[in-house]
Amino acid sequence: MSPSSFYDDLHPGFGGKCWQVHKFGGTSVADAKCFIQVAEIIEDQIDIDTDVVHYGDLNSQTNLAVVLSAMGGKPKVTDLLLGAVHFASLREHDKVDAQLNIVREKHRECLEVLFHQDYEEQERLIQVIEGGLHDIRDILKTVSLMKWQAERISEVVSGYGELWSTQILTSLLQRRSNQRMVDKCASSTGGYIHHKFVYIDARRVITIDEDAIQDGAVVWDTSSEKFVEIFQEEEQKLGSACDTTVLHFIITGYVAINTEGVAVTLKRDGSDYSAAIMGKLLQANSISIWTDVDGVLSADPRRVPLANVLPEVSYDEAMELAYFGAKVIHPKTMQPAISCDPQIPIYIRNTFNRRSPGTRIFTSATSTKQNDKVVCGFSSVEGMALVNVEGTGMIGIHGVDKRIFGVLEYHDVNVALISQAISEHSVTFATDQAELAKKVIEEEFRRELALSHISSIDICAPVSIIAAVGDGMVNASGVAGRFFSSLGGAKINVLAIAQGSSERNISAVVHGRDSTRALRAVHAGFNLSNITARVGIIGMSEVGISLLELLESERDALKSNFDLDVQVVFVCPKSDKEDILSLKNDSESGTQSITMGAVLRETANNPGQMKTTFADEDQVAVVSKGGLRKCYDTLFREECTFHCIFDCSSDEAAGHYHADWLRAGIDVITANNRGLSGPKSQREDIKQAEKVNGNEKGMYMRETVVAGALPIITTLRSLLHSGDKIRRIDGIFTVVKSYVMFRISPPPNVSSCSQFDVTSSNGVFDGDMKTPSGDFVGDPCSFSQAVREAVQLGLTEDDPTLDLNNNYAARVLMALARELGMDEDNETEQIQMNSDTLVGIDQSLDFQNLPPQIDLAVQKRVDAAQAKGCVLRSIASIDVKTKSIQIRILEVPNQHAFAVSPPGCSCVRFFTRRHERYPLIIQGPSAGADSTASALLAELLQRTRGISTPRSLSLVRRGSSGVFLDIKHSASA
Repeated sequence: MSPSSFYDDLHPGFGGKCWQVHKFGGTSVADAKCFIQVAEIIEDQIDIDTDVVHYGDLNSQTNLAVVLSAMGGKPKVTDLLLGAVHFASLREHDKVDAQLNIVREKHRECLEVLFHQDYEEQERLIQVIEGGLHDIRDILKTVSLMKWQAERISEVVSGYGELWSTQILTSLLQRRSNQRMVDKCASSTGGYIHHKFVYIDARRVITIDEDAIQDGAVVWDTSSEKFVEIFQEEEQKLGSACDTTVLHFIITGYVAINTEGVAVTLKRDGSDYSAAIMGKLLQANSISIWTDVDGVLSADPRRVPLANVLPEVSYDEAMELAYFGAKVIHPKTMQPAISCDPQIPIYIRNTFNRRSPGTRIFTSATSTKQNDKVVCGFSSVEGMALVNVEGTGMIGIHGVDKRIFGVLEYHDVNVALISQAISEHSVTFATDQAELAKKVIEEEFRRELALSHISSIDICAPVSIIAAVGDGMVNASGVAGRFFSSLGGAKINVLAIAQGSSERNISAVVHGRDSTRALRAVHAGFNLSNITARVGIIGMSEVGISLLELLESERDALKSNFDLDVQVVFVCPKSDKEDILSLKNDSESGTQSITMGAVLRETANNPGQMKTTFADEDQVAVVSKGGLRKCYDTLFREECTFHCIFDCSSDEAAGHYHADWLRAGIDVITANNRGLSGPKSQREDIKQAEKVNGNEKGMYMRETVVAGALPIITTLRSLLHSGDKIRRIDGIFTVVKSYVMFRISPPPNVSSCSQFDVTSSNGVFDGDMKTPSGDFVGDPCSFSQAVREAVQLGLTEDDPTLDLNNNYAARVLMALARELGMDEDNETEQIQMNSDTLVGIDQSLDFQNLPPQIDLAVQKRVDAAQAKGCVLRSIASIDVKTKSIQIRILEVPNQHAFAVSPPGCSCVRFFTRRHERYPLIIQGPSAGADSTASALLAELLQRTRGISTPRSLSLVRRGSSGVFLDIKHSASA
């Protein structure tokens, strides 16, 4: 790509020539290597290596005006010179000498590298610098004598850096150009275009009227006349070579001269302003500001690591961002470009990445006209304070605001933001001079304060102003809604808001501690970056492992489709153990995430111990002690938007921490129902944590505690929220009971159902109805064999007794009772004690070899049911009217939904006022590790919905959604 292709089509300007202005800041000329880079960039702009053109029309050539700052780096030359003035005023002569010696050596080292083959030019430039230092010492003698650091003297001294750097670059460019001409002439015949680089001290051109405005105004007519004279002089010097030579000017930035002929500076961002002034004088095609960033960023990359370069912004957007502290360009720099006819586009480009097109600043930006790009960027003002003036005596009284802001103006108090309700009961404004503001307002309204017409003048500090900027907000509905929804979703309290009628800026005041988190939240809310969700996983059960694998495999899809970056920052393998696996390098801008490549569970050499392994040589994670106690400290980062803990364990220990995590602002997504089925005090603690006022609390998401991936709780809430009334909920809730009961007492003609599914599903149903033992699923078996198969399939908990003795089913019912408000007078143990079981089971039994009498007792009940045309099923129920919670072994007719529900599946019925005669039924596999993990991830996506806007629906869940459908794979494994 040609460098010129980055810019707009060229048009003639000053002198009928096509001009481009390029400005290089201090970081771009920090040392000799940087000077060479700048020289190469300039040569690229004029295609110096490809302009092998014989005598001809020079109008097709681009003329450059290059504006340069003083040498930067550490330390900066300008800072050293100002420091010398300061020390001179204190008569600290040793420090003055030290500052100037650093300046000398910095330039000498640079020259020795750049002109190591041209000793004569090197010495000439060294003498230029020595002469300048001699002049500075003479000036500093006056400063030392008077003990006075006059602003005028500081301006004169600080401008020497630009004089030196500009002469160095001019000499370097001319030397390189001359060498190219020699090489060209030696290799072929004919004439070639010659490039002449001319050094110009901007004090010969740019004239400032310091009395016009505070920072001075350019006297355009005078400046233009001076430049015309210089241009004509340089053309006359060329003589007959004028037809084969292209003039380029290397101009000092920052310095100028006033109308009285006294040297001055252009103050802050003066070199940028110099470039803009030259752009207008030359009627340039473009002004390029070369710095150390790729362009205008959508946010501060130090605080929003995923900030991206904006391809273009409008003048108005750039000025808004600049005011709010963004590293863009000073508003005064844009004024000459805007006032020129035609207006001049400004480019922000990176000296150290010159192939990047950077950011184009022009009249309007097309990118912000897109629906999802209505905001171009975000910025903030830190270290502010809110002052609130409040009182009933202000309502309807004319002149109150005038008095408030009049006295502030009189005392030079700068006000950055004003917010006032229509009731006029209070006036709020943001300033960085809060104490002074409060003092002068108290003096102005001392009478009103004494009469209690004004009740209070309060200060809230520190606060930050978060600003959304974009031309696309004009007439675009929903922008403010998304802005404040993003802040609310990130649990950030908004203290004040303001928006101008231009609709180009929305500002919100937040507590200073929330500033970084707020920036990240709104940046992601407008799809300018991903939301970062820091998550931890407790319990490396089959569900925990599946969830970790799912988060790893779908991380890129979540980023692209949901703008959500899920970072797993810790894994606690067992809630009752001390080991916790966390990221080794967990920095603020880090992007690492724990994966299965960093986790091994129960290794062969160390059974029961967590180990780490690594897919590459970098150690991603480390094992430490602390267990559940360390989860919060490992997970929480103030600047992060979302924090979430997945509880994939089945232990009581983790449930004890749920309430504490919620109060700390951590979202808890749990597949562990022991939190909601534990002791009453624990359940009440969780309930109170959910009711904590304010938006600092976390959310408690528990869909999977009832029936895994089936939407039981969601359906229940939807019915209640829509005005329906629940009368009864019953069904098969546990996969173990579902599987065992179906195997010992299957309904007739199961094979016909299977055959129908095979033929009618176009191959979607694979038709594998075999058990691990190889039997057909419809063939009845003994109770002991069914239990062995369930254990082999991994359907049971670690202790199968908990499933067979209804402990798990009782905990599920307690979770449902919580949703129905029936948990106050019930306990898990009570429900389990009053429940039916097929036979008495205790932990002393060997589930691989159950006693024959158990099979005989069970078979007797199965035969009795079969004689009545029924099958046995374990049905759990909650009856709202009678307030009863039961688990019963029932004889169910062969054609009933409970009878034909496949093994390993749940079947839940809702009897409601609207579904009284025919209940609403939810049926499906509920305990597959993959499907449960997918349901946990779905809850996280639901939590972030409204802030992370899905781009598509291409995110798919992994693997099978049912245990029974995975039997084939389990058996083969």
